[in-house]
Amino acid sequence: QVQLVESGGGLVQAGGSLRLSCAASGRTWKTYAMVWFRQAPGKERELVAGITASGVGTYYSASVKGRFTISRDNAKNTVYLQMNSLKPEDTAVYYCAVARLILAAPEYWGQGTQVTVSS
Repeated sequence: QVQLVESGGGLVQAGGSLRLSCAASGRTWKTYAMVWFRQAPGKERELVAGITASGVGTYYSASVKGRFTISRDNAKNTVYLQMNSLKPEDTAVYYCAVARLILAAPEYWGQGTQVTVSS
């Protein structure tokens, strides 16, 4: 069992930055890839970033590549999503999750944190 708690969401103006955190607990979370999804109103949940268990490999969707950075600190049991140059279309609920592989179906989810970008 893995428990995930996101934080760091909020309201920011376009062009601004936010850093999301995902605190993980459970014996095996460090062996999982960690991913961030988002879901905007009326849209499907989409994968935006992922990082391998080792932290060496990363993935970004085309819509966030070059603006978002995912990282993990296994010593602090935390995964981060640094979001820069935010756009109104980044507005969504952001969820962290764990998966065996970045592109595999997640096995555990956090509760989500709201990010709102105003124009």
